[in-house]
Amino acid sequence: MNPFSYARPRGIDEAIGLFRPNSRYIAGGTNLLDLMKENVTRPEQLIDITRLPLSDIEETPDGGLRIGALVSNSDLAWHPLVQQRYPLLSQAILAGASPQLRNMASTGGNLLQRTRCYYFYDSTTPCNKREPGSGCPARDGLNRIHAILGHSDACIAVHPSDMCVALAALEAVVHVQGPQGERRIDFADFHRLPGDTPERDNTLSDGELITAVELPAQNFSAHSSYLKLRDRASYAFALVSVAAALEMAGDRIANARIAMGGVAHKPWRTREAEAVLVGKTADEAAFTAAADSLLHGASGFEHNAFKIELGRRAIVRALTDAAKGAAQ
Repeated sequence: MNPFSYARPRGIDEAIGLFRPNSRYIAGGTNLLDLMKENVTRPEQLIDITRLPLSDIEETPDGGLRIGALVSNSDLAWHPLVQQRYPLLSQAILAGASPQLRNMASTGGNLLQRTRCYYFYDSTTPCNKREPGSGCPARDGLNRIHAILGHSDACIAVHPSDMCVALAALEAVVHVQGPQGERRIDFADFHRLPGDTPERDNTLSDGELITAVELPAQNFSAHSSYLKLRDRASYAFALVSVAAALEMAGDRIANARIAMGGVAHKPWRTREAEAVLVGKTADEAAFTAAADSLLHGASGFEHNAFKIELGRRAIVRALTDAAKGAAQ
């Protein structure tokens, strides 16, 4: 066990003021504690934020929702306004983890999950994400669960969250506060592709604390679907997942959102793929064209090339279900 200090502030400013190099904020701890047990991360200080006033879900003036960073995954998934206005988000959350973990896991913490790459979790092996410059054994090793999009020579790990895939499709905004004040981060800009710095998962600065996630008002509630394909029916991370949301005008598509999980270092979404659908009849030909666009440039490795065709079929199926209003 590595020694660390522990603090439990009662206010946001106090929590930020306590932050030092190699500190970590902790709420539910459903990922951070695993990382500490496996000796992947060794914080010198834990700052317990569970007493901060960040547990509310509130309507915004424009008809959206502001979700406090400490709202549990269970409370968020079952909240009446979420189920009514953003069923895609509820579906995605309920597809992840187990009921016990969802009861503990927080909204802000879900955004900060780290990859479940075997090599990242094994501190006896090299890993550029854990030890920059040490190498990426996944490229030539066991890579069945790894990325087919956006990967680099330095890292082929994937982001593990289901909730984040839905938030990407819903164009959420992340509210953060830190030593330099408050700022808003568009969800598309929150997570990073690995590039040459795979140790950086997101665009937070040192000491910044997620305070809320905001969902803008939208018209996707009647036609959305979250599809998760995995090795077993429960408590497994996605090989491929798809969040699909459509706004229909008769049998034609007026607006579309598609995001994928299990395929890249961040939830994968391109506006080009969505533009393919706008104005088209909601049929297999249009959905296949969107899938081809979203998967453009995909490349696999020895054990995960199957994800490309699996992803293509998953996109078509999720869009088909969304068009029918048949949520998963």
